[in-house]
Amino acid sequence: MGRPVRTTMEAQQVDELPRGKGWQFEPKWDGFRCLASRDGAKVELMGRSGKSLARYFPEVVAGLAKLPIRRFTFDGELVIPVGKSLSFEALQMRLHPAASRITKLAAETPALLIAFDVLRTPDADITERPLTERRAALEKLFTRLSDASHLRLSPMTTRRAEASRWLERAGGGALDGVVAKRLDEPYRAGERAMLKIKCLRTADCVVGGFRYATGAREVGSLLLGLYDEQGLLDHVGFTSAISDAERPALTRKLDKLRGGPGFTGDAPGGPSRWSTERTGQWEPLKSKLVVEVQYDHVTGQRFRHGTRFVRWRPDKLPRQCTMDQLQRERRPSRLMREMRL
Repeated sequence: MGRPVRTTMEAQQVDELPRGKGWQFEPKWDGFRCLASRDGAKVELMGRSGKSLARYFPEVVAGLAKLPIRRFTFDGELVIPVGKSLSFEALQMRLHPAASRITKLAAETPALLIAFDVLRTPDADITERPLTERRAALEKLFTRLSDASHLRLSPMTTRRAEASRWLERAGGGALDGVVAKRLDEPYRAGERAMLKIKCLRTADCVVGGFRYATGAREVGSLLLGLYDEQGLLDHVGFTSAISDAERPALTRKLDKLRGGPGFTGDAPGGPSRWSTERTGQWEPLKSKLVVEVQYDHVTGQRFRHGTRFVRWRPDKLPRQCTMDQLQRERRPSRLMREMRL
C-alpha cells in the first residue's frame, strides 16, 4: 500500500481565483484540517501539526469505524455546526485534557468530517495519481456510504464562475474562502501546492483603546470596537499593521485621548492560550477615532485574525460604526443543502 501520508498538502494565499483550464475549485471550510484514516479496527484523525486529534472527536472516530469500508485515508476538514454557523470556538473547546468534558461536548455539539480528497482506497494507495482520478475514486467510495452520519462529501467545481459565487458567501461563519487545485497533479504532501483565496472585506471601527508594544512606550496595536443594538461599544478585534515611522506621532495622538470610557460593552480580556498578545494590559480611549480596516473572517461577532489598517476615517462619526457592517452568517444546514452536501 505504500508509506502512509502523515502531512497535509498546504496552500499559498493569492488575491484572486486562477484563470484558464485545468483547475478544480473547492469551498474552504471553517474547521480543523485533518487526515482521517482507517486500517481495519484502527481509526486515526491526524491534524496538520502531525498530532492526533482522535481523542478530541470520539463521535467522528466511532462514525468512521462503522463504515462498510475498512481501509481508507481521507483529506478533509473537521467542523462543528452550532446555531447559525460553523463554530471554530466549539472546535477549540474540544482540545481539553478531561475526557469527561470531551464526551459531554461530543454529545452536545457533534462534529462532522467534510472530505474533499482520498489518498488511500480499500484497494490501493493513490497518492501519486492525478486529482481527477482521486476525486473520481472519492465519489465512488461515497456511493457505498449510505449511512455516514459524521461524514460529508465536499462539493467541487471546475467552473470559475461557480467558485466566484462560493467566494461571495465566504467569511460569514461556514466558508473560509475557496481552494484551487491542479487537476493533473498528485497529492503533494507537505508542499504549498494549492491556492487559497479569501474574500477580504472592510469595516469602519472605533478605536476604543490600544496596547503598547512589548518593552516600549509606543503603540503596538489598536483595539477596535463596534456599537451593538443597545448602543454599547463591543471589542471586535485589533490591528497591529502600524509602520515604525508612524508609531511616534500616533502614540502622541493616542496619549491625548487616554482616560475615556473605552469599551462600554464587551471589553478586551487578558491573553488566552489562543492569543499571541504578550500582555493583557490596554489603555482605554475616548471614542473619537474611526479607522477602516480589512478583514477576512468573522466568528461570533469578532474578527478571527488581526486586521489590516486601510485608512483613517475623520469623515465618519464613531456612532455610525455599528455591528451591521459585518456580514450576516448563513445557517450551515442551509448552505450545505445549497451546495448539495
